[in-house]
Amino acid sequence: MTLPRLGATSQISGPALPPAYVPENHGTGIVHIGAGAFFRAHLGAYTDQALAASGGDWRICAVALRDSALAQTLGAQDGRYTLVTRAATGSTARVIGAVGQVIAADPAATLAALCIPATRIVSLTVTERGYGIDRATGGADLAHPAVAADLANPEHPSGVLGLLAAAMRHRRQHGLAPFTVLSCDNLPENGRLLRSALIDFATRLDPDLAAWIAAEIAFPCTMVDRITPAPTSQTLAEAAQQTGHTDLAAIETEEFHQWIIEDDFPLGRPDWAAGNAIFVQDVAPYERMKLTMLNGAHSMLAYCGFLAGYPLVRDVMASPDLARLVQRHLRAAASLLPPLPGIDLGQYAEALALRFANPAIAHETRQIAKDGTEKLPQRLLAPALACLERGQDIQPFAFAVAGWMRYALGRDDAGQPYPLHDPRAAQISAALCDLPSDAPHIVARLQGLPGLFPQPLVASAIWQDAVTRALERMLAHGMRAALSLEAQS
Repeated sequence: MTLPRLGATSQISGPALPPAYVPENHGTGIVHIGAGAFFRAHLGAYTDQALAASGGDWRICAVALRDSALAQTLGAQDGRYTLVTRAATGSTARVIGAVGQVIAADPAATLAALCIPATRIVSLTVTERGYGIDRATGGADLAHPAVAADLANPEHPSGVLGLLAAAMRHRRQHGLAPFTVLSCDNLPENGRLLRSALIDFATRLDPDLAAWIAAEIAFPCTMVDRITPAPTSQTLAEAAQQTGHTDLAAIETEEFHQWIIEDDFPLGRPDWAAGNAIFVQDVAPYERMKLTMLNGAHSMLAYCGFLAGYPLVRDVMASPDLARLVQRHLRAAASLLPPLPGIDLGQYAEALALRFANPAIAHETRQIAKDGTEKLPQRLLAPALACLERGQDIQPFAFAVAGWMRYALGRDDAGQPYPLHDPRAAQISAALCDLPSDAPHIVARLQGLPGLFPQPLVASAIWQDAVTRALERMLAHGMRAALSLEAQS
């Protein structure tokens, strides 16, 4: 039987909860760049709850800069989509009505949306590589294709920094209040990092505009946390059963969600606290906790789990050896963190292990393993350096980085190739080309990638020995055997 397509006029005939408000009675106040899975499971869901609790003109114009197919699908459903929440005890669903407009790969329309007076917040989930930030300098990455193109043609931007700068220029020229820029990506001090890059970008075009951005624009930092697997055919089938409608934009997620937000919104904000968002003066300690513990452990289990033949995170946690190494990594990461008000780090580690093991969430290890060079510095290398400086056991972090190095070879233990899906994949391949497959050479070449590894780490004999020995085991015995040896050591 063919089901009707989900949309604004749909009558929900399944157990899914419809929006608890009339979406069309609320205007749009947010432009969100990066309308992917995480946006729909996180900011879209929080805003939906805010509208239900307190109303306001805070619906979202969702922008897909690259993936026009997804945006067109969402647009065909009037912005409606089903959020399926999977817990170990079962699944629930609700239809999200917070998206009021969708823009599919149309830079001109995106710029127009950024410029209208009603836009008070511009939020972003474009992944680490999407911004065009040079991590070494904190400025714009001039080698990034979108940055280079937008500096050459600033009147017709298509990248994040170019679009934001052009919108700021328009608002300044026309006396419009500047919107708040809200990054929701896993970047350290994401608001400050984006602010620095945008100011640098604007300085290259118009120093006066750059000074105005520095003085007038708020860039609150955030920490976000919700495991969101890529949707599958099972996701769509569950959405159809829950709503009685075909929903090609459905998304699934875990029950847990966390959003820590620096409270700096000059033009106001939705009542995100209705969904249990926490507003603080300093996000950094919470951010460091998540990056060091959750994200660091995630990266370790993704590289090692993928190569050991475990396609899903829950499969990793079903392996006694890998589960033991995940617990070890979490303990090591927690030992580097200062006390945090309201947080018991031991309980947080236990909660993370339970989330990873959730049998209802099919989170792919290869999905987490993507963009390794963008994630490695804050997730594994910074903690490793802190560990080294404190004289603590560096082995958990050395093992995790060795796992990335083994993964970077681009072939499994049977010799079958796989794509790296990394913005520096070409550099990695060039570094490893025509190289003997022995650990010391691989370690040296990968640590030689420009701007990736901290020099004090590279200069440490303790670090070099630990990483090299871990990689030697992986190469000599295969990943599964190496995991067993490591777990027993």
